[in-house]
Amino acid sequence: MKNAKIKSILISQPRPESIKSPWFDLEKKYKLKMDFRPFILVEPVAGKEFRQQKINILDHTAIILNSRNSVDNFFRICTDLKIEVPIDLKYFCVNESIANYLSKYIQVRKRKVFVGKGTEVELFPLFKNHPTEKYLFPCSDWRKQDIEKFMKKNKFQFKEAFFYKIKSADLSDLTHVNYDIIAFFSPADIRSLYENFPEFKQNATLIAGFGATTIKAMLDASLVVNIQAPTPQTPSMITAVDKHIEAHHKAL
Repeated sequence: MKNAKIKSILISQPRPESIKSPWFDLEKKYKLKMDFRPFILVEPVAGKEFRQQKINILDHTAIILNSRNSVDNFFRICTDLKIEVPIDLKYFCVNESIANYLSKYIQVRKRKVFVGKGTEVELFPLFKNHPTEKYLFPCSDWRKQDIEKFMKKNKFQFKEAFFYKIKSADLSDLTHVNYDIIAFFSPADIRSLYENFPEFKQNATLIAGFGATTIKAMLDASLVVNIQAPTPQTPSMITAVDKHIEAHHKAL
């Protein structure tokens, strides 16, 4: 790899729907073979299964949303259970992208939406500013415990409920396929990698990781993290990969 150009990259996410995605600009810039393949599957929790958790959505005044999946599945369950979402419900979104995505279901400008700076930990100051809310966290069975620990420590009224499940995808068709770079976006991606390929060896493959928990999962699996995001210099995975490829090619 040190003496060869980077020619291929596997991205562990769905292929972007828009042809204007910056990933495709990167593909053209370096003439890459770029494949998109989700390493995980999202399995919605059925309304009947949700009821077994004995969670009354209307008992809560604030919803914590950390992904598009949490948004989609929160409103799906409300629809399935014929719950009319109160107009005065507050939404605490981990970043601007999730807040904007809310507009798929509600008129955001008419609702109380509070936005973090990119990570769940950065929501904590917002929670402290609203200590009397009754918080509900729609999450999956594969989630970080940062929010739960913070809420318990500060004695906030808080419940988490499983609205969807995360499963490892079947990646058996990739058994004999090699990539110069593999980009991971969640700890569940790493779990899926080793469930599919227990004997996986990194060798010359460059590994890219997005987010502190993803990078920790990679290090715990004894992977070498070659590309990291977000950082002050590389706020997105695309920027991080772009800079790395540029530097790599210049060094040849």
